[in-house]
Formats: sequence, structure tokens, C-alpha cells
Amino acid sequence: MKFFIDTADIQEIKMAIERGWVDGVTTNPSLIAKSGRQLHDVIKEICKLTEGPVSAEVISLDSIGMIAEGQTLAKLAENVVVKIPMCEQGMIAVKKLTALGIKTNVTLVFSVTQALLAAKAGATMVSPFVGRLDDIGTDGMLLIDDIIQMYQNYDFKSEVLVASVRSPMHIQQAALLGADIATIPFKVMQQMTGHPLTTKGIEMFLADWNKSLVK
Repeated sequence: MKFFIDTADIQEIKMAIERGWVDGVTTNPSLIAKSGRQLHDVIKEICKLTEGPVSAEVISLDSIGMIAEGQTLAKLAENVVVKIPMCEQGMIAVKKLTALGIKTNVTLVFSVTQALLAAKAGATMVSPFVGRLDDIGTDGMLLIDDIIQMYQNYDFKSEVLVASVRSPMHIQQAALLGADIATIPFKVMQQMTGHPLTTKGIEMFLADWNKSLVK
């Protein structure tokens, strides 16, 4: 299972890379805005840090604008993946960009039928948002299970990228279901390293070691 870090914070990316947690990076307009920097500058810098896919999102709402933005973003670096919102105009853009050899990530997916349309349009990756479904009382991981099954039924090549991750449990469930990728905030990556028994074990080992020194 591949891990993408969901951030535009350069320091977080560097720390995650140092720990071996980064196979790629996803960004969005909100994350770029938090960085206080220009989109193209941030994406160029991130692409220098990792050879993995780096998702950069368009902001146009019409297919012509999305295609133009996508072509511009793809020129920033070879590992840029153009992030396109799930909508009718977006599918036109995905089909065109795919024909041009540009990789795409269809975002804001909340149903199996949306994932089906994205795959048929040729999306490289499809991003179902599990946390936002959980927020409205729906089990987001059920959607992941259904999309994986549907893609297997028809041998679609689009990768399932689990997004809107809120906790290590989302990662555990996604891994057990066989999702291709999860995009994860750095704080959740850090949480994944912990367990109460691990902490207790370390404390016990240190206590025993200190006792041996006294002797």
C-alpha cells in the first residue's frame, strides 16, 4: 500500500520522507492557501523532494479551463498529477488530459457511480473521501470496499486513493480492503507509530536498564 502525505507544508514533507513514509504527495487549494505561497512555486519545490506522484489541483469549473490549467501544471515537473474535481466538466477534462498522456487524480468522490465514471474517463487515481462520509453518518470504508470490488469486476486500471483520512483506523481498514493508496495528514502518520503497550514496554525496558546500572 502506498502512502501519500496530504499537505503543502515543506517541513512536514521532509520529516515524513526522513521516516520513510512518503510514496507521493497530495495538495489542494486549501492546503496551498495555508502555505501562503504561490501554487507553482510550492509544487515545484515538492516535486524536487520526491520522485513519487504529486497531485496539484485545478481551480477552473469548466473543462476548457481545467484542461489548460492541467497542461500548465503538468509542465512543472514529470511527476505532477493533475487533480480534477468529480463533475461532468471534470470528466471531459480527464478524458482529454489522459489522451495527452497527463496523469489525473479525480477528487471529491462519494459514490460508486462517480468512481465508475472517473475510471471510464481514464483517471489514473480516484479519491473517495471517507472522513467526510463518516461526518454525515455513513461508513466511508464501505465505499472503499465497493469501489475496489467494482474495479476488479471490470479490470479498471484506476488506482483507489483513500482520502479524507482522520485516524490510523482508516488506514488499517483501507489496507485490509486492498486499497492502492492512502493520502494521510502528517499528524495521523505520527499517530500510527504509537500503541499504549509499546509505550509501556519502552518504559519497562528503560526502568530495568537503570536498575542494572545501579548494581
